[in-house]
Amino acid sequence: MPKLVLKAGSRPPWVGLAAAVWVQVAAGYSNTFALYSSALKHVLSLNQQQVTILGVASDVGENVGLLPGLACNKLPPWALLLIGSVLCFLGFGVIWLALSQTVSSLPYILLWFALCIASNGGAWFGTAVLVTNMRNFPLSRGSVSGILKGYVGISAAVYTVIYSLLLKSSATKLLLLLAIGVPIICLALMYLVRPCAPPSGEDSSVHVHFIWVQVASVLLAIYLVVATVLSETISISDTVTYILIAVMIILVSSPLAIPIKMTLFPANPKKKGPQDGSSSQLVSDDDLTHLDPLLSPSSSASNLGSFHENEEGEGAVRRKRRPKRGEDFKVHEALIKADFWLLWFVYFLGVGSGVTVLNNLAQIGMALGVDDTTILLSLFSLCNFIGRLGAGIVSEHFVRSITLPRTFWITCSQIIMILVFILYALALNGTLYAATALLGICYGVQFSITIPTVSELFGLKHFGIINSLMSLGNPIGALLFSVLLAGNVYDAEARKQGGSTCYGPSCFRLTFLVLAGVCGLGTILSIILTVRIRPVYQMLYADGSFRISQGSGH
Repeated sequence: MPKLVLKAGSRPPWVGLAAAVWVQVAAGYSNTFALYSSALKHVLSLNQQQVTILGVASDVGENVGLLPGLACNKLPPWALLLIGSVLCFLGFGVIWLALSQTVSSLPYILLWFALCIASNGGAWFGTAVLVTNMRNFPLSRGSVSGILKGYVGISAAVYTVIYSLLLKSSATKLLLLLAIGVPIICLALMYLVRPCAPPSGEDSSVHVHFIWVQVASVLLAIYLVVATVLSETISISDTVTYILIAVMIILVSSPLAIPIKMTLFPANPKKKGPQDGSSSQLVSDDDLTHLDPLLSPSSSASNLGSFHENEEGEGAVRRKRRPKRGEDFKVHEALIKADFWLLWFVYFLGVGSGVTVLNNLAQIGMALGVDDTTILLSLFSLCNFIGRLGAGIVSEHFVRSITLPRTFWITCSQIIMILVFILYALALNGTLYAATALLGICYGVQFSITIPTVSELFGLKHFGIINSLMSLGNPIGALLFSVLLAGNVYDAEARKQGGSTCYGPSCFRLTFLVLAGVCGLGTILSIILTVRIRPVYQMLYADGSFRISQGSGH
């Protein structure tokens, strides 16, 4: 059997996870479009449909991750972060030049491509840290997905606090920060995000460390909402502003406490083997798989999933077969599975309808009488974070305790979204914030659940590209529901009122009713998917922990 060299005392994966938290917070800038969309509309004299199309550019760039998905198996994580930094600088640099009017009369199509390029930098950032950490923590996929996607969700609230307190609500300064600050952060951390030896399934500290990161992220979320409300309701001095920003930085840095603690207070070493004096030891693939199947190299798992031996006479015939769900799929093998397309359409309908509200949140708030939508965006960001983090925790618990497929929670979230869109359409007094909070939670659940589901059904070897294909549902949904539906309906209602700005519930009522129907269809498809893959989860989590089946393919 081939031998793997595991270096003794190698860097624990918690260093990479702590760095990934910072990268995800910095790279979640696509959710900040609502902070500068109104300024773009005013300075560049755009109509609502043009603004919405720019929002779609942000969605397209963020979610068309085919290139980083392919590159993650060819290039080291630091190279992906470097490429993302360059794209972010170039894209937001052009948008800043237009908004600050440093360069006047830039073509609209150039702005669209610039925003698309800028947000595509986020796809490179996200692929680098997500793929690396999913492989570094293969036994805790739901928790890792919930944490990393949770920090992306809460990044809008981080930027909102910076925008309100430090930048004094200047959209121009915000774009300059995105163009320069984000690349600096990601370049500074790019050598910390790298493949590491996964922690053993017998390591009891792993669960405690994940709880620490989850609690720290919840405290950060609560703090950001409080800071945003304070900044919008009372006058704050510069000294207090710097203190509030410093506390926020400390909370974002809290996951670093884990590797620091492990360095200062290392765990007691286990009984040493015959090669104690060496810096590395040789371990066979069979030994790794015996200890934990997910700690075996992907190539080994792929080989196990791609061939079986058929004994005939004196010789053995090695015959290729399709992989079974739970093993490593190649891209073309995943694309012919009904489960892939069911999950894709469920994601497309759920996230596509949610991103429509996010892209038009500023205009929805103004139409319903909320002039300053900063708190509304912060609330959506907080609840988006709660949905992402909570879905990871809850789905991880139930998948291990009763082998409940993670997609069950997508079904629940889409049922709630039907009610939320009806609530939006009715426009009852006092319901705007409640509807936005519920939608943020459900939107976050869709992201957090889809990622580990993809890895569990189709494996980790080609997870980057398969997950990127799944993510295409977001920009396609944004194009159909946000541009062709919401943008056209809004502008038609604005023309009826004799201007470019629409006021009143009629601005988005038809859009909300259509989106309610979309989520109804998504609910039906997610129920079908959950029923189909229940036997798969019963196989994968039969003993309460993930295992790879070696059975025949489907």
